Amino acid sequence: MTSSTNLRLIRVWDLPTRVFHALLITAVAGLFITGEIGDDLMKFHFWFGYGVLSLLFFRVIWGFWGGHWSRFVNFFPAPTHVLAYINDFIHGNHKPTVGHNPMGALSVFFMLVALLMQVFSGLMSDDEITNAGPWASLVSSDWVSFATNYHTEIGSTALIALLVLHLGSVLYYKYFKHEDLLTPMLKGDKHLPSDTPASRDSPTSRLFAVGVWLGCAYAVFRLVNWA
Repeated sequence: MTSSTNLRLIRVWDLPTRVFHALLITAVAGLFITGEIGDDLMKFHFWFGYGVLSLLFFRVIWGFWGGHWSRFVNFFPAPTHVLAYINDFIHGNHKPTVGHNPMGALSVFFMLVALLMQVFSGLMSDDEITNAGPWASLVSSDWVSFATNYHTEIGSTALIALLVLHLGSVLYYKYFKHEDLLTPMLKGDKHLPSDTPASRDSPTSRLFAVGVWLGCAYAVFRLVNWA
């Protein structure tokens, strides 16, 4: 067991990763609200969608060049790791992790894929009344029909299920496993052994992150205006 005297605050989640989470939550909430109300708010629904896409592009890039614990290579949910974690969990051998645990990592990848599919299906959707995605005129009517059904029925339901599962997991770990996952994501730091690798989070890396996101936003602008 590690003595508390050997623990110190280690930067786990860099500021760009934390800002990404906050903005993504805000944008996804905006998507659901404007999508449910509809009418004049649909123009904002599209803008929220473009914002989500730029954030997702950013997170993919940041998964390779971000802070240590934000990189995919350091929390990729390999099947053997996931199965071992589930086995330990079932037998009560819960071991807190520095970054995402294997199940949390799996949910992260599912969430990224689900959001990408939701946004791209929205680009091809058409409600046949007043709103059509910017790619609706570029694909066949069959694709438009499929994308519209997926976006309004399948994708949105899957996203809600993932979000509920994600929130429920955070609460479960906090109140039943006594592992606070939320505070480190808000503040960035955890009390960990002094030899734990810290995530790079310097002014230079933060400025680099801004540049990456601006590049992603421009890429989304070009994609949206492809038609």
